[in-house]
Amino acid sequence: MGEAFGTGGENLPRLAAIVERQRRELAALRAEGSVADVVAMARGALMERYQWTVGQAARQLADMAAAAGLPEPEMAAAVLSQEPPPRLDMPSEDDAGEEHGQGGRELADPTPGEWLAAGMALGPADDVVAIAAAERARDGAELVGVLAAQLRARFGASAVAVWLLDADGALELLGQDGLGGTESSRWRRLPPQFDCLEQRVIASGADQWLPAGLAAGDPLPAAAPWGRGAARATLALPDRSGMLLGVVEAWWPTPRLAFDVSIRTGAASVLAGFADVLALRLAYGPVGSTAPSPAVFLGLDQISESALVVRPLRDSSGTVTDFRVVHISPGYVDPAGRTAAALAGLTLLEAYPASVAGDGLFAMAERVLRSGRAEHVSGVVAAALTGDSDAVHVAGLHAVPFFAGVLLAWRAAGEAERHAGLLGQAQRLARIGGWEEDLATGAVRWTQSTYALFGLDPEHAVPIPTASLHSFVIAADRAPVRRFRQMLLDRREPAVAVFRIVRPGDEAVRQIRIFAEPLLAGDDVVGLRGAFQDVSEHYHTQVALAATQDQLADSEQRAEQEQQLALRLQRAIMPEDDSPVETAGVDVAVRYRPAEQGRLVAGDWYDALLLPGGHPPGGRAPATSEGSRDGRGGEAQAHGAGPELLLVVGDITGHGIDAVTGMIAARNALRGLAATGAGPAELLRHLNYAACHLTEGIAGTVICGRYDPETRVLRWARAGHLPPVLVRDGAAEMLPLPGGVLLGLDPDAEYEEATLDMYSGDALLLFTDGLIERRADSISDALREFTAAAVPAGPDASSHADRVLRGAISDTGDDACLVAIRIL
Repeated sequence: MGEAFGTGGENLPRLAAIVERQRRELAALRAEGSVADVVAMARGALMERYQWTVGQAARQLADMAAAAGLPEPEMAAAVLSQEPPPRLDMPSEDDAGEEHGQGGRELADPTPGEWLAAGMALGPADDVVAIAAAERARDGAELVGVLAAQLRARFGASAVAVWLLDADGALELLGQDGLGGTESSRWRRLPPQFDCLEQRVIASGADQWLPAGLAAGDPLPAAAPWGRGAARATLALPDRSGMLLGVVEAWWPTPRLAFDVSIRTGAASVLAGFADVLALRLAYGPVGSTAPSPAVFLGLDQISESALVVRPLRDSSGTVTDFRVVHISPGYVDPAGRTAAALAGLTLLEAYPASVAGDGLFAMAERVLRSGRAEHVSGVVAAALTGDSDAVHVAGLHAVPFFAGVLLAWRAAGEAERHAGLLGQAQRLARIGGWEEDLATGAVRWTQSTYALFGLDPEHAVPIPTASLHSFVIAADRAPVRRFRQMLLDRREPAVAVFRIVRPGDEAVRQIRIFAEPLLAGDDVVGLRGAFQDVSEHYHTQVALAATQDQLADSEQRAEQEQQLALRLQRAIMPEDDSPVETAGVDVAVRYRPAEQGRLVAGDWYDALLLPGGHPPGGRAPATSEGSRDGRGGEAQAHGAGPELLLVVGDITGHGIDAVTGMIAARNALRGLAATGAGPAELLRHLNYAACHLTEGIAGTVICGRYDPETRVLRWARAGHLPPVLVRDGAAEMLPLPGGVLLGLDPDAEYEEATLDMYSGDALLLFTDGLIERRADSISDALREFTAAAVPAGPDASSHADRVLRGAISDTGDDACLVAIRIL
C-alpha cells in the first residue's frame, strides 16, 4: 500500500483532500447537536417576535443567512443577540397558493443598519409545485422549462439556458427556453478551450452578473438573443457536495441598473432546488445525454456479475479529484471483502485509497475518462485493484467509458482461474514461458511470460515460429537452433537446445533454453509445443563454479603454464623491441597497456604494417620534381612517395587464451587480406565473414585504415569501434563514424568507408575503449574529455603517444591499445 501512495506526487493532494474532508465531516457531526439547538432557538425567537409559523420562521432565517453571506448557525446566533427590528409582513400559509405565479410578496424594508436584509419569501406551495414539475419532466428541455418559469415569474428573466459539464470539460446544452433556435444551435456545445462567459464560470466558480451586458468593445463571444447590451447572469450550478453540474444563464431584454441582493439570493435559492432535482435525474433518470436511465442499469446488472459505475468529481480548475459512486450492482464482489451497503455514500478513493497507481481502480478510471478508450486486465487482479495483497480474488477487470463516467466490471475468480494465476506467478518466478505451434496453419501461441523473456511487447509483437527462430539469435547460435527444429521433425521425440539473444530495449544478452516435444497424428508431426526458460544466471553460475573447480584442482600448475604461454604469445605477436614503422612522410608510435601488472594476455591488438610493393621500412622514396600543395593554400615541401601503410586497432571480446587466439586469427587474417589490395571496408567485410563462419566464437570491434603517403589520403572503416581523434592546428575532434556493426554477429553485414585528407603536422589517434572507459561516466562523456586532452600534438608521434597514455584515466580493468600517427 505504501508503494501505491508513493508512486507519484500528484496522488498525495488527492488523498490529503479525502482525509481533510472526512475530518471536517466528523467535526460537523460532533457539533451538529449544539448547532441544531441554536438554530431552533433562533426560529423560536422569530416566531415569537413576528407571530410566524414554524415553516415561515425557518425559511426567513435561511433567506437572511443567504443574503448576509453567513452560515445559518451564525445568523441564528446573530438573531438571538439582536433587538427585534420593526415588524415585517410575511405571507400566511393560507394565501401562499394565491401568490403562486406572482413571485411572492415583497418584504418590507428593514430599518437602516439592521441585520435583516431585504428579500422575498417563496411560499411553500411554490416549492412543492416547482419540484413536482421538475420531477415529472420528460427530458432536459422540459426540466429547463420549469426553471425558466420560476426565473421568469419571480425575477422577470426572458430567456434561460442550461449547459451540463461533460467528462472532457466541455459544456453540452441540456435545454433552453426563449433563446431561439438559431442561437441554441450555435451554442449547443462549448469546448473547454473556447473562451466564453460559460467556460469562465466553470473555470473560476465565480458567477457573472452583468446588468448592462457586455461592453461594446468587449470581443468575448456570447449568446445574445436581445443584443450584447441586454442584462444577463451566468451562474454556476453545483450540487450539494460542491461538484459542478454545469452552468445556467439567464437574459433580460434591456439593461438594468443593478442586480440587487434580493434577486441574487432568490436566484441562488431557486438554483439550489433545481440542482437537487437535476443531480438526482442525472444519476438515475434519462435527462440529457450524460446520464443512463434505470433500464440501462437494470440491463447492466443482468449481464455483469459485479459492476461499479462512477462519475468524476472535479475541482474549480476542472481536474478530477475523485469519483462519486452512482451505482453498485446487486451481485457486487468487493475486492476488499465488504458488502455493498458498507460502500454506500463513499467516493472511489474513500473506498479504495490505495488504488491511485498502476491498475488500481482510481488510476484506471482516470485514464479511461481522459482517453475515452476502454482498458482490460486479464487474470487475477485483486491486489492491483485495491493495493491490498490480502484482497478477495477477482478476475477479468474491464474499465470502459459509460455516459459521463466510467463503468468498472469484474467477476469473482473461480478455482481454475486462481490456479492459472498461481501458474503464471510460478512461470514468472522461474522465468519460464510456454509456446505452441500448429505446423499445418502456421499459427503460434505464446504465453504472456514468453514475451517478457524475449523483451517484446505483446500488444505490438507477434510470436516467433520455430522455423524463423534462428533469425533472432546471435550468429554463432543459428546452426544449433536449426538443428534443434530439424531433430524434432525427424526423430519425433523431445529435444532441448540453448541459444543466446540480444533482448531489445535493454540490449542485454540472455541465455535461453528451449524445451519442445512434437505433436503427432499417426506418423505425422502436426505441431510442436514446449517452453522457453531464461537460464542466464544459472549458466553464468555454472561457468563460475566450473572455473573455480578447475582452479582448485591444478591452480599452481595451470597458472604457471598459462603465464608462460601468455608471455610467448604476447612476444610473438607484439615484440617488446619492435620499433614503430617508419615510412616516407609518416611517423607512427604504438602503445599497449595491460589491465594488470604482469598479465599480458588480452584481446586488444594493433598493427602498423608497410604493405608490399613499396620501399622498405626505413627507406625514403625520392622527392618529386615539383612541390605539391598541402591542400590549405600553401606550397608544401616535396615529400617522398612510398608504399601504403596498414593501420589497425582491434578489441576481441574476453581475456585469456581464447581472446589471444581469436586476436591472432583476426590479425593474421587481416594481414593476409590486405595483400590483395582491397579497401578497408572490403577487408572488414571479409574478416567479419571469417569470424562468423570460419572461426569459433570470435566477436569484437576493429578499426582499419590504409594511408597513401603519396596522396596523403587515409581511407578507413570500422566494425563497431570508437571513432579516431584528429589533432589539427592545435584543435582536436572526433571523426564522423561510418556505418559498421561489430565482428561475428551478422555474416551479411556491410561496412561503409570514409576518407580523410591529411596535412603536414596532423596527428591521428586510434585506440581501444580500455583507454578511456570509466564506470561512473558514460562513454560519450569519456570521449569528449579524451578529445579535449589530446592537444597539443607534440614534436613527434612517440612523445604524443606517451603523453596521451599517461593522461588517460580508466577504471574498468580492461586492456588498452593506442596508435599515434603524425604526418611529417
